[in-house]
Amino acid sequence: MVKKITKKEELEKETEKISKKAEYFYGIGRRKTAIAMVKLFKADKPSFDDWSANKKRISEYFPVSKLQNIITAPLDKTSLRDKFKAEIISKGGGKNGQAEAIRLAISRALVKFDGGLKKILKSHGYLTRDARKVERKKPGLKKARRAPQWQKR
Repeated sequence: MVKKITKKEELEKETEKISKKAEYFYGIGRRKTAIAMVKLFKADKPSFDDWSANKKRISEYFPVSKLQNIITAPLDKTSLRDKFKAEIISKGGGKNGQAEAIRLAISRALVKFDGGLKKILKSHGYLTRDARKVERKKPGLKKARRAPQWQKR
């Protein structure tokens, strides 16, 4: 015998899911043309494989260990790597720019979690947005500053 589910029961289940997911700390980070939005969830036994970036596992999205280390640096410096699970959405730029944007977003989320971490994160430079961008190409030049080769005749 199949139990018929009413809309009220469905709504209650959805609100339970939302309320469970609502306990997170949010941060936005930017680097070059990359933007990252991070939600840090408190978890009992999180692992780095549980992290998701653009609906993929973090190890699939960032296969290079150097980029994974950049992402987890704020958590490693504050000894909180074993306490959080993350959902990441990143857009624009390349993989390195996205990784550094995620690092800034995680740092900002950690400060929302505990304001006392701000001093540690700031001393390592994780709360400072790196504003360097590629300089635009100017008319009459080959690149941003590279002039055409000079010819005598």
